[in-house]
Amino acid sequence: MPIKILMPALSPTMTEGNLAKWHVKEGDAVNSGDVIAEIETDKATMEVEAVDEGTVGRLLVPEGQEGVAVNALIALLLEDGEDASALDSVAADAPAPPAPAAPATPAAAPVAESPPPAASAAAPAPAAPAPVAAPANGTRVFASPLARRMAAQAGLDLALVTGSGPHGRIVKSDIEGALSGATPAAAPAAQRPAAAPISGAAMPFEPTFDLEPLSSMRKTIAQRLTEAKQTIPHFYLTVDCELDALLDLRKRLNEKADGAYKLSVNDLIIKASGVALRKVPAANASYTDEGIKIYHSADVAVAVAIDGGLITPVIRDAGNKGLETISAEMKDLAGRAKEGKLAPEEYQGGTFSISNLGMFGIKQFDAVINPPQGAILAVGAGEQRPVVKDGALAVATVMSCTLSCDHRVVDGAVGAEFLKVFKAMIEEPFAMLL
Repeated sequence: MPIKILMPALSPTMTEGNLAKWHVKEGDAVNSGDVIAEIETDKATMEVEAVDEGTVGRLLVPEGQEGVAVNALIALLLEDGEDASALDSVAADAPAPPAPAAPATPAAAPVAESPPPAASAAAPAPAAPAPVAAPANGTRVFASPLARRMAAQAGLDLALVTGSGPHGRIVKSDIEGALSGATPAAAPAAQRPAAAPISGAAMPFEPTFDLEPLSSMRKTIAQRLTEAKQTIPHFYLTVDCELDALLDLRKRLNEKADGAYKLSVNDLIIKASGVALRKVPAANASYTDEGIKIYHSADVAVAVAIDGGLITPVIRDAGNKGLETISAEMKDLAGRAKEGKLAPEEYQGGTFSISNLGMFGIKQFDAVINPPQGAILAVGAGEQRPVVKDGALAVATVMSCTLSCDHRVVDGAVGAEFLKVFKAMIEEPFAMLL
């Protein structure tokens, strides 16, 4: 019987992916361990290796196809002695690949048939209903980005849909089933917050533009950070740190390394954050409905800008690692992040994040928390500023750092204690080496 090759789940939360490239064609011989395809997730492009050996009998999903569900049948291998006639019965069970276009809006909620302009003031057309992230009682609704988009286009209230995905998550098939079963449309407008329609169509008097399609990464960033700002009660604490001692230590360590490694200021900030989290474990935490998770390891995620968005490779147990190790790991992770070659375990599971925009000359900013983490540190540029020392005016290199905290888990006193320890590590950097 032909061997089924399914769309793999490359991360715990992955529900679909894009089949970016086939490395084989029909008729090719495949051995176990051969790279057969590249799958694009929301964060990286991953190579998929064959588990079994055989001959490629049929490629069921075309190269470049987007939105292929996890565990969907994508190809068939013929075992030794089998011929192409064995493929038909297996391939017939394969679901049709998703259409590249957005799902059609059902007739019950037409989009194109809006009332004429004269009547629009009295009866606004429900042309682009806002996506419903949660029902009116405040209960959170878990749904994939694709399911949310389909529901929004159809005017469907997600609160009325039962999810069949992991932990009750609403996925594409649930929306399709609800629409085919004539599930009622979204709640009346009076019960829902008003929102201006977001559309790629040109607005009146708008200049010409190029519309760039949303990548999987950009969709995920939009979904996660919208969720973060809507559901996480942020508050912000800022501290100024003098950098002169740290810059001096960095210079001396780099000279001593004689080219074996080159520490960056960011490497020392990662180390200082890890030590501070180790000394203030209440800040190394995240909120859940069941309780507050206090992590045993300070796994620091560092925001790295790549084409199309951001990714956060993680330095595991940063507080207990040496500076040379942190520097080497960060250079390796950042380089592979920009090539889209990180494995999921290398950019997921961080307990705390750092976003450093100092290299762009940004003095201070407030970062958005990366859920489910409880805090993120926004690092500004080091610059010479006037300071008062022993009653006299002096000049020092000062860096402003802002801690964004989830008030459900990190209280003001906890955030302030973390920044106090972090500032001490930056201003007396030898202390972080002990």
